[in-house]
Amino acid sequence: MMGREEGGENHMSNEIENPLLPKSSGRVTGTASAAQTLGNIIVSIVGTGVLGLPFAFRVAGWLAGCLGVMIAGLSTYYCMLLLIQCRDKLVSEDTSSTETKTYGDLGYKCMGKAGRFLTEFLIFTSQCGGSVAYLVFIGQNLFSIFKSYTSLTYRSFIFLVVPVQILLSWINSLSALAPFSIFADICNVLAMTLVVKEDVQKILGGEFSFSDRKAVSSNIRGLPFAGGMAVFCFEGFGMTFALESSMRERGRFSKLLAQAFTGITLVYVMFGFFGFMAYGDDTKDIVTLNLPKDWSSIAVQVISYVSHVTYCTCSVLIRLRFCSKI
Repeated sequence: MMGREEGGENHMSNEIENPLLPKSSGRVTGTASAAQTLGNIIVSIVGTGVLGLPFAFRVAGWLAGCLGVMIAGLSTYYCMLLLIQCRDKLVSEDTSSTETKTYGDLGYKCMGKAGRFLTEFLIFTSQCGGSVAYLVFIGQNLFSIFKSYTSLTYRSFIFLVVPVQILLSWINSLSALAPFSIFADICNVLAMTLVVKEDVQKILGGEFSFSDRKAVSSNIRGLPFAGGMAVFCFEGFGMTFALESSMRERGRFSKLLAQAFTGITLVYVMFGFFGFMAYGDDTKDIVTLNLPKDWSSIAVQVISYVSHVTYCTCSVLIRLRFCSKI
């Protein structure tokens, strides 16, 4: 009895210390509803990479781009489910341990200590890179908006944003971030709608020939770049455990994840396709650079900034805290 009580106390302590990590027991411990989890999934996956999709379609061709995005989405979805299944199997095989099963534990099971260190290093490095990418994105957007009113460089804007993001990173519950994620989802939809609106106007108002838009690029060397961009668009792989464990009804996670990936993939395909159709070989690496210098371009930049500063960068920093506890 004493052993059980001590084991229970250790388990409760582990839950308090690691609020973002999945629990070793099979009981449902999350607090986020299906709607909240769906919002967190969408914003964890959708990031700044979407703005580079039209350029990826230009490099690969519209048909190759569509197929690449669908393959990347399907592969990411499968790997996320496989990761959860591996974690659950590890938990079932090691019933004597009350410790949390993490990415490092899975790496250790496969390759020993080398696997643990390699897994943790790769996750930590990828999330650091994600944090830097978001900070640079926000800094550049702020600089483009306010460069006429201040002498600050975009590097200065990045340093000004860092303290705010560090404070936000101390939010250690994904369910608490749900209101921010819903707001960020709305911002992302508005931003993408404005871009698509400009694309459609460009297609209808200018000289456009579908035959001028290549289906598959003859430049083989550009295909790896386009493939990398497609994979980069499906972010959030490092949030798999956190998203699944935060859900109140964890048995519904796979279905919810499938719904999210289906919708996101379709939106990505349409966004990349319309962007490439509108600008063709003139499509720039960030599609907002093709927009006219009017209110719509500024609105897209402001909305993108708001969505990322409210949730996306915050979620990436939470991933860093999550990884640091592994």
